[in-house]
Amino acid sequence: MTKIKTNKRVMVIIGGFSSEREVSIKSGTNVAQALKKRNYDVIIHDLTDSKKLIDELNTQKPDVVFNALHGNWGEDGTIPALLDLLQIPYTHSGMLASAVGMNKHLCKLIAEKSNIKTALGQKMTAREFITKAPTLARPFIVKPVSDGSSIGVFIVNNPEDIFKIRYNDPETELLIEKYIPGHELTVMCYQGKSSVVTELKPQVGFYDYENKYTQDKTTHILPADIPEDIKNTCLSYAEIMHKKLGCKTISRSDFRYNPTDGVVFLEINTHPGLTDLSLVPEQANSVGISYEDLCQTLVEEATCRPLK
Repeated sequence: MTKIKTNKRVMVIIGGFSSEREVSIKSGTNVAQALKKRNYDVIIHDLTDSKKLIDELNTQKPDVVFNALHGNWGEDGTIPALLDLLQIPYTHSGMLASAVGMNKHLCKLIAEKSNIKTALGQKMTAREFITKAPTLARPFIVKPVSDGSSIGVFIVNNPEDIFKIRYNDPETELLIEKYIPGHELTVMCYQGKSSVVTELKPQVGFYDYENKYTQDKTTHILPADIPEDIKNTCLSYAEIMHKKLGCKTISRSDFRYNPTDGVVFLEINTHPGLTDLSLVPEQANSVGISYEDLCQTLVEEATCRPLK
């Protein structure tokens, strides 16, 4: 893909109200630079107030909004719903796919209905987790139903670990899942097609927030050193989940694999990170799609839900 002659005005929305605000700022800043190289008229809006956002949209009148937000209030369907009402085309998935993709419990149900294996688990609130023990055998994973970047994720190996787990809101919905050892794998689905699998090997612990966004904390093995049939299974599952949710342009699905459990689906990300350490730009580049190409495609495929 090459530069295009355009006067198209693109508002890149960054920041937001979630725990992933800093990641969003990094992603959005990179995106803005890439789009400027492709001759777009770029405006950056740091979302700190919803009324200011609406005022800015009315004043700037962008042709497209690039949704570079991560986490709640950004990639959970809130911004797509607003832009649908305002009839402003936007990048990434629509309201429904974004909302479902953000909810790990709903994604599990969809995966299971599609004959995709998921980890044995149960859903409960943070209050219930503290007051009554989960029925799963250790080790198990505790993670918020709706959050990203591995924020608030814990591994429980022994009874004492439970007392280290705290969430600000006792009504936070959690997934408690069997810990699946082995290869940590991720797959980009681009325009409905997957082609490469990356294995992630943190130096210490698991692929948590620090290991995701700190240089040299995690080794990315691309392509993953796994059997061909396992690779094909991961690619197929990523495409199935992308289609089942109705994702648009791009998504990223995460898996665990070992010979005993097989390939286990963990979650899907409808708004993958676009930072210097993010996985999707790296996978895209490996198949000949530059960072600028990726951002340009997202803009050119931007749509909104028609009112009629």
